[in-house]
Amino acid sequence: MAKILVQGGNRLAGKITISGAKNAALPLMAAALLTDQKLTLTNMPGLDDVLTMSNLLRGLGVSVDRDGSQITFDAGNLTSTEAPDELVRIMRASVLVLGPLVAREGKARVSLPGGCAIGARPVDLHLNALEQMGAEISVRDGFVEVLAPSGLTGAFITFPKVSVGATENLLMAAALAKGETVLNNAAQEPEITDLAHCLQAMGAKISGIGTSRLTIEGVPTLSGASHPVVADRIEAGTFAVAAAMTQGDLLLENARADHLTAPIDILRRAGVEVIEQDGSIRVKCDVDRLPAIDFTTEPFPAFPTDLQAQFMAMMTVASGTAVIRETIFENRFMHVPELTRMGASISINDRSAIVRGVDGLTGAPVMATDLRASVAMVLAGLVAEGQTEVGNIYHLDRGYDQVEAKLSAVGAAIRRVEE
Repeated sequence: MAKILVQGGNRLAGKITISGAKNAALPLMAAALLTDQKLTLTNMPGLDDVLTMSNLLRGLGVSVDRDGSQITFDAGNLTSTEAPDELVRIMRASVLVLGPLVAREGKARVSLPGGCAIGARPVDLHLNALEQMGAEISVRDGFVEVLAPSGLTGAFITFPKVSVGATENLLMAAALAKGETVLNNAAQEPEITDLAHCLQAMGAKISGIGTSRLTIEGVPTLSGASHPVVADRIEAGTFAVAAAMTQGDLLLENARADHLTAPIDILRRAGVEVIEQDGSIRVKCDVDRLPAIDFTTEPFPAFPTDLQAQFMAMMTVASGTAVIRETIFENRFMHVPELTRMGASISINDRSAIVRGVDGLTGAPVMATDLRASVAMVLAGLVAEGQTEVGNIYHLDRGYDQVEAKLSAVGAAIRRVEE
């Protein structure tokens, strides 16, 4: 099994091009199921999760043709409406095929999803909303079966809590439903906005894009389209932290500051210079030791849970004590013991982490416990004394496109080795 080796102490400087967003690419791929015409997605990242979703779609009868960062999907001849257990268990985003399949085919059978072990993340919100649109739901033998032989019907749906996945699934389902659907208390993440724009290009009628209230007027069919995947704000935020931690100077090409308002605010409060220029972001840090800053994860536009582990790594070597509250997932502090192995001083109190900054970290063998925790170990390794070995890096490959190549190109001493 491969592992990442990081030798700490190097300052990062240069340019990194931000890839297309994983969290946008996966629902966009599922949207290909809504039409019998071709959907072409450009700026697609080279990630294991994209490969997994491609294999899942192929299993449903979708033709998948990749040419570099462009993938064309043709779901003109679907052969199945069942997403198999062996793929869905790998990646939670597989559940996003549920809405499109039911909307177009009137039925779907999907294994209960897996992915990172960061909490329960039930699919109840998805199922309850589909039920409101007239679907019949049954759950047995580890599978969810959804039937709507006469098609889905528009409904006024208020999500009891903000859910990115449920918003995406129902947005796609509503595009082909009969009549009007209103999604109230909808998630507002940029990836949802990206999906909505792609659906519009396919002929969907959607208003309220970018707000917590989406209105969809169902249409009988959708057409093919070509759509560029939005830049990955989580990857951009991760490399911004790398620049800050190493007193570096990085130009993050294609990064969008309007997608990172809360993280940028924390960086600026810590004395890091963040400059918007020509559709990119420059992150420059001249501060010897950053001050500790408290933050809380919340739905967009607040601080994203997907950057919590990275910013915690930054706080481990800050001056003072930072309190980090996690409100999205109940089990997203699994990286804490690994950071502690490197000398970090962190204590957990329910859903809060108290991070007391230390003078320095020491390289150690650590394990990636989930996707975002994996890159937090890499960030810690960039500033640790000695060598850090990051194992279990299949999580890293699920969400970061060529991370070691991108970091080594700007001065990091990082390499991948096979055990």
